[in-house]
Amino acid sequence: MTAPETLSVTIVDGYVDEPAHFGVPPYISTYPRYTAGALVDAGVPREQITYHTIDRLRDQPNQWRDVDEADLLIYLGGMTVPGKYVGGTPAEPDEVRKLAWTATGTSLMGGPVKFGVGDENAGATETERQDLDFDFVAKGDVEAAVYDLVDSGLEDFSNRMRDVEEVSRWAQEGAFIVDQHPNHPDHLIAELETSRGCAYRCSFCTEPLYGNPDFRPPPSVVGEVDALSNHGVKHFRIGRQADILAYGGDGEAPNPDALRQLYSGIREVAPDLETLHLDNMNPITIVNWPEQSREGIRIIAEYNTPGDTAAFGLESADPIVQEENNLNVSAEECFEAVRIVNEEGGWRPGEDPADAPTFGDEAPRRLPKLLPGINLLHGLKGEREQTYERNLEFLQRVYDEGYMLRRVNIRQVMSFAGTDMSDTGAEIANEHKKLFKRYKRQVREEIDNPMLERVAPPGTVLPDVHLEYHQDGTTFGRQLGTYPLLVGVPGERDLGRTTDIAVVDHGYRSVTGVPYPLDLNDASMDELTAIPGIGDRTAGDIVINRPYDSVADADLETEFDLAQFMTTRSVEHAD
Repeated sequence: MTAPETLSVTIVDGYVDEPAHFGVPPYISTYPRYTAGALVDAGVPREQITYHTIDRLRDQPNQWRDVDEADLLIYLGGMTVPGKYVGGTPAEPDEVRKLAWTATGTSLMGGPVKFGVGDENAGATETERQDLDFDFVAKGDVEAAVYDLVDSGLEDFSNRMRDVEEVSRWAQEGAFIVDQHPNHPDHLIAELETSRGCAYRCSFCTEPLYGNPDFRPPPSVVGEVDALSNHGVKHFRIGRQADILAYGGDGEAPNPDALRQLYSGIREVAPDLETLHLDNMNPITIVNWPEQSREGIRIIAEYNTPGDTAAFGLESADPIVQEENNLNVSAEECFEAVRIVNEEGGWRPGEDPADAPTFGDEAPRRLPKLLPGINLLHGLKGEREQTYERNLEFLQRVYDEGYMLRRVNIRQVMSFAGTDMSDTGAEIANEHKKLFKRYKRQVREEIDNPMLERVAPPGTVLPDVHLEYHQDGTTFGRQLGTYPLLVGVPGERDLGRTTDIAVVDHGYRSVTGVPYPLDLNDASMDELTAIPGIGDRTAGDIVINRPYDSVADADLETEFDLAQFMTTRSVEHAD
C-alpha cells in the first residue's frame, strides 16, 4: 500500500483532438487539469505533481528523468479526428511506448487514446485499440481511474465514469497545472467542458460513445474559470460539448437561461479575459427550436469576443449519405441554420446587432462576433461522385445569397471500433482520394477565397496576433481562439510576440496583413508593396519622399482608404 502523500507523479500530455475537444497547443485540454485535480483530491501534494507536454520532452531530453523517476506516470492523449497543427505535434505511438519503457514506476494511460490508435493523425485511416505497453489503460474516465488508483495505493481501479460533483471539484483543484505549461500564461487557451455525449448517433463519431448529454451546471464551469483566471489564464474556449445551444436543457432543446448564467458568470469572475469562444452548435437544434435558438445565439454574441465560430456538423449535403450514416440535418435545414446565425451573430463591434449580417465597404473593420463554420466529412457510407457536387452547390448557395461562413472544414473519415463506420473502415475514402483532392482544391478557390474576403475585408483589424513561425521571408501568426485566421506578415519578425494586424489581402485559408496602425513614415518596402494598389515604383516614391505630415499628403490612389489603417508619426520621431 503506497500512501498518496509520498507519491511523485509525472503527467505527460501527448495532446488530444476529439469532435468536441481541442488539446494541441496553444490549447490545453481538460484532461491534464482534471487529472491533476483528482491527484490532489486523493491526497497527492501539488508540489509532487510534474506536468510535461510531449514537445517539451522532445526539446529538453533531460526532462525524461521525471518520467523515469516518478512513482506514477500518467500519459494523456488520443486523436479521434484528423488534423494539422502549428503549435505542437501530437505524440506518435512509438513515443508513447518509449514513455512506458522509460517509466520505472507504475504507468497509466488514458484519454481518447482508449478508442484506438492509428499510424498517423490523418483522414482515410483505420485504428485499433492498443495498450502501448502501459501497466494500466483507463477504459473509463482517466481522472476517475487516477483517483481510484491512488486511493487504492496503486493497486487497482475500476473503469468508471466520474460524476458532476467530482469533476466540479477536480476542475478547480487541478487549475494550478497550467502554471507548468510551456505556453503559460500569454499564449494558452483553456478548453472548457459544459457537457459530454450526444443525443444523436452519427455513424462516424466517437462522441456518442460517452452516452447521452450530461451537463455541468453553470456554477461548476464558472468556478473552473475563476480558478484558471487566478492562475493567469485569459483565453477560454467553450469547446467540450456536442451542442452549445442544448446546454442545460434536456439534451436537445435550447435553454437560454442556462446560457445566460454560464456566459454572464464567466464574464463576472474573469472580467479581464481576452478570448471567449465556443465550438460546436447543432444546426438541427436551430431548425427545430428557432426562437429559443435565436435568443441563445444573441446571448452568446453579447458576451463572447469577436471572431467566434459555431461549427456545424453538416458532414454531407447528399441525402443518400445522410440517410446511410444517420446524419441528423439536411442541406436545406443547415442552410436555414446558417441564415439564423448570420442574422443574430453576424454583426461587428461598433454597429447595431440588428444590422447583421454586415460586410462590404460600410461595415466596421472588425471580425463578426459569431459566424457558422461548416464541417464536411468524406469517405462515409453511400458516398458517390454526386456527393461532391451537392456539397459544392450548398456552399455556393450560402455565398450567393449573401451569408458568411467563418471556415469550411473538409476532412476524410477515421474509423474507430464502436462506431457504425468500423465495418466500412477507410475503404470508401481511399477509393475517392483523387476525387477528394480535386474537389477540395475547387472549394478553396471558388468558395474559401471570396468568402474570406467577405468576412475579413481589407482594413479589418485583428488584435493580438501571436507570431509563430517564419516561411519564405514571411512571418506567420494567429490570434488565440476557435479556428483563428492564419496571418502572413511581410518580413521575418521576432517570434513569440503579439502585434495588431490590418488585413490587406486574402488567400484560400489565410490572409496577408501589415502591422496596425502602419506608419507611412517608417513602413518597409515589403509592407508597402503588400498593400493593394501599391507596387514597387509607388512604394519607392513613398520612401524617397518621406516624411509626411499625414497619410493624405502622400496622395496615394489605392483600392481602399489607407487612412483607416495607416498613420504618420510626427516628423521628429520618424526614422
